[in-house]
Amino acid sequence: MTTASQPKAIAPDRIAQLTEREEAAFKTARTRSLTLTEQARQHSPGGVPSSFQSSPPFPIFINRGKGSRVWDADGNEYIDFHNGFGVNVVGHGNPKIVEAVSRRIAEGSHFAQPGEDFIVVAEELANRFGLPQWRFTNSGTESTLDAVRLARAFTGREGIMKIEATYHGHHDSLMVSVEPSPEEMGPADAPRAVPQSEGIPQAIVDLVTVVPFNNLDAAEASFQRRPDQIACIIVEPAMMNIGIVTPEPGYLGGLRDVAHRHGALLVFDEVKTGVTLAPGGASDRFRVTPDIVCLAKAIGGGLPCGAVGGREDIMALISDGRVSQMGTFNGNALTMAAARATLMEILTPMAYSHFDALGEVLQGGLDQVIKEHDLPFHAITMGARGGMTYRAERVRNYRDYLETDKSMAYLSWLFQSNRGVLMAPGAEENWTVSVQHSEADAQRFVDNFAALAKELRG
Repeated sequence: MTTASQPKAIAPDRIAQLTEREEAAFKTARTRSLTLTEQARQHSPGGVPSSFQSSPPFPIFINRGKGSRVWDADGNEYIDFHNGFGVNVVGHGNPKIVEAVSRRIAEGSHFAQPGEDFIVVAEELANRFGLPQWRFTNSGTESTLDAVRLARAFTGREGIMKIEATYHGHHDSLMVSVEPSPEEMGPADAPRAVPQSEGIPQAIVDLVTVVPFNNLDAAEASFQRRPDQIACIIVEPAMMNIGIVTPEPGYLGGLRDVAHRHGALLVFDEVKTGVTLAPGGASDRFRVTPDIVCLAKAIGGGLPCGAVGGREDIMALISDGRVSQMGTFNGNALTMAAARATLMEILTPMAYSHFDALGEVLQGGLDQVIKEHDLPFHAITMGARGGMTYRAERVRNYRDYLETDKSMAYLSWLFQSNRGVLMAPGAEENWTVSVQHSEADAQRFVDNFAALAKELRG
């Protein structure tokens, strides 16, 4: 009887050698991006509009996009697997978005008064996510901010429970234990609350209880340690900021039960998973409806957009005037036109079938390469999302993720970039495909990975 081969470690010297070669090629082909970065640093910290865009060896400046492709300032063409951190599931320059936005802007883009499109979008989100009431925002940060405020008002409590290593936006309440260092993070079953950066008051940090993902016992114990103090537990139903980490069977439903047993609410942060994993996001895919859901990114068709939805009794706090939820650009006419086209005309059942087909090409091809070369990696695909984790065993939580090979992630990013595929940088990121990606686009990613595998074992 033959036994399956076991993954074999990759020599660090080989990774370093290939990284040096690929980094040199990257720099040679992108001199304009380097020049622009240096110019931008004169008036912008790090030379980028957002810290997430800063990555070694320097950021790639993108000039334009069309369909599944983008072109950088040096004229290099890429198949776009980055897609704006998961925003552009409609692809670039989607004709339906172009038509909707062009028509809307010709008639006025902003009035700070409601328009008919926002009603249609709210109704569609209610149908998809099973929550009846919706308000709009302009980003994921604003959506999770509103969710926390609603939970606190509804329960009369100030404490928040979050998962270790989840990013829920850059407001103080949740910018805690996003990626804490091993020296600071504390015990695995009761992690410490660690501020993500300077400028966050310790009094805010003290209101946050941190628990590991996929661990109901830790959540239960934390509620017992802080009885009647925690307003909600907020969770990405599939973690998307340390690669992709899927919930174990029964975990999400169990988390809702734990929260409700202790008088707290369950909040899903579906900024990344919403309408990308399924029509109703992770709530739909995993068949668990939370009390509040937060959306952004993909629902706006490439424009800044966010939404928060919830149960009737929770959202009544807004209509009763007990909770303030406002913003000059909330539900603006331009964004709502794009969101309506995205939800009603583009992300149809056919789109999700297309995502599944692309996922089969990616998952099957990558699994075959991993097996052929005995690589200590694994791939996960779900709907429009997917990623490679540079660890042989499945990742269940942040502590597992710390065992991934980040040097390998950086090499893979360089290798794909130099061969015409743009990925979001960083070991924690994953890919997003769009309705305009083809199976040939997906195969290009697989072929590049296969070429890298041969080099690693060469």
